[in-house]
Amino acid sequence: MGRWLSWLWHHRNFIIIPLVPLAILPLPLVYPYPEARCGFAIILMALYWCTECMPLAVTALLPVVLFPMMGIMEAGMVSIEYLKDSNMLFMGGLLVAIAVEQWKLHKRIALRVLLLVGVRPSLLMIGFMVVSSFLSMWISNTATTAMMLPIASAVLQQLKATESRAEDRDLQESGEENHGFELETVQTKQDLTDGKQPDIKAQQEQREIEQDTQKEMRRKLLDAKYERLTKGMSLCVCYSASIGGTATLTGTTPNLILKGQMDDLFPHNGGVINFASWFAFAFPNMVIMLFFSWLWLQFMFLGFNLKESFGCGMKNERDKEAYTVMKGEYNKLGRMKFAEGAVLTIFVLLVVLWFTREPGFIDGWATVLFNKGGPYVTDGTVAILVSMLFFVIPSQLFSFGGYGTDEEGKMVNSPPTLLNWQIVHERMPWHIILLLGGGFALAAGSENSGLSKWLGESLEPLKEIPPFAISMLLSLLVATFTECSSNTATTTLFLPILASMATAIKVHPLYVMLPCTIAASLAFMLPVATPPNAIAFSFGKLRVLDMVQAGFVLNIVGILSINLGVNTWGSVMFDLDTFPTWANATKG
Repeated sequence: MGRWLSWLWHHRNFIIIPLVPLAILPLPLVYPYPEARCGFAIILMALYWCTECMPLAVTALLPVVLFPMMGIMEAGMVSIEYLKDSNMLFMGGLLVAIAVEQWKLHKRIALRVLLLVGVRPSLLMIGFMVVSSFLSMWISNTATTAMMLPIASAVLQQLKATESRAEDRDLQESGEENHGFELETVQTKQDLTDGKQPDIKAQQEQREIEQDTQKEMRRKLLDAKYERLTKGMSLCVCYSASIGGTATLTGTTPNLILKGQMDDLFPHNGGVINFASWFAFAFPNMVIMLFFSWLWLQFMFLGFNLKESFGCGMKNERDKEAYTVMKGEYNKLGRMKFAEGAVLTIFVLLVVLWFTREPGFIDGWATVLFNKGGPYVTDGTVAILVSMLFFVIPSQLFSFGGYGTDEEGKMVNSPPTLLNWQIVHERMPWHIILLLGGGFALAAGSENSGLSKWLGESLEPLKEIPPFAISMLLSLLVATFTECSSNTATTTLFLPILASMATAIKVHPLYVMLPCTIAASLAFMLPVATPPNAIAFSFGKLRVLDMVQAGFVLNIVGILSINLGVNTWGSVMFDLDTFPTWANATKG
């Protein structure tokens, strides 16, 4: 029996792929309407995504096959959905991230900040969280985690080795003092007795046994302390990477899915979601989540002994040795190269152009120069324009003396550009672009088939529930669902349904879509929930229970923080208390 179960488990994908469509086939057969046929496609994709019986990107291509064959959309119209403005924004943002990683600019920034923060436990945790969250705003959460954890490990190993040496030294000094005292005591006693010689050898053996016992106890306490510290640092890096990704529109895929779905389902929304407006809402929320995450991880793994955690009274020698490790890593990078300076300049230029394109409170440069007749220039336009500079600007200053040699030892006569297509081809996650497109195709199919309208009418009874309660419950549902499914698949499935529900109960679509989008990034409880969690789980020698205990509280904190933002500054920014006119003018 066990052998058959094992065989079934290892061959489960070959069973799930044909079995799932057969199981849900009665839906379009019993109800031969466009809504049921579209529902069949959505349920099939949802189950394939949840079980991952096929690669996520391959599942995302199913609308190209199913929608034309079921008479929901023409093939040409479906294909258009796979390369929209949001995909261009995603590609431009990733090109910047690839350039930053290629020239190790992110490592220089990380080490520089950590050198400023210091190596004392609580300050070190704060430093790693701040750096990880900042980097994940611009590069992938996975790359941030993979880079920061080895740095954290090296620093902690040095701290442990330094503290171990210091304790051995203290124990030895203490033993010598006790030895002198005992000899003096023995000699004094001998003066008062009959002159019989004491058994000094036995005393020395006893002292050695006691010292060895003390050393072993101290070693065990030290190992336990740094095991807790390693777990805390590993979790703080992966959690802050996920939290940081929520702060910018390009920080993580669900944010771009929201923008794409808003533009697709509500084409007359006036660009309510852009880089500047998203950052203005999400950055304060990120800071709140980061602060409470630090408090909880500090409590779990370090306690609130401020003298010990912040280093009051600690020996400067230990700090200096651990500081030397980070300083050595920083020195290995050498002086800032021309290429790093160029990448940093382009990165800053992109961020400035994003923020000033359409800031909201005044006309931006795009409105003044290009967008008087309509939204011609978008954040995607800016991202592609600036990222093209990486293929134009050389990685070295022009010189008459040559540019070194290539891998084959031949002279290089012209400097390479900051990026070349081979690097981009290897590092660009093309599958995410297909995932985004699959989500947009699902939304378009739901609208064209009438499924969105049917869902909206079915959810009208929810009018009786207060909007804040709906938002809170849906955020909790999405945060739970994303623990077992990718955040991309989660937002792709939920957002069109939430848009229909909001329209039906006359609530601002962003009031439910915005918190649920950010909640999809709150995958803190399981190692399999996100790649950063998996990396930290293997790196920090964590147990599943450690991650569940830490992640459960952070999930609750995140949901409360998001809904606080939606009902305070988010309500003012997006006018969430009113139902907008553009929400009635859905895509036809």
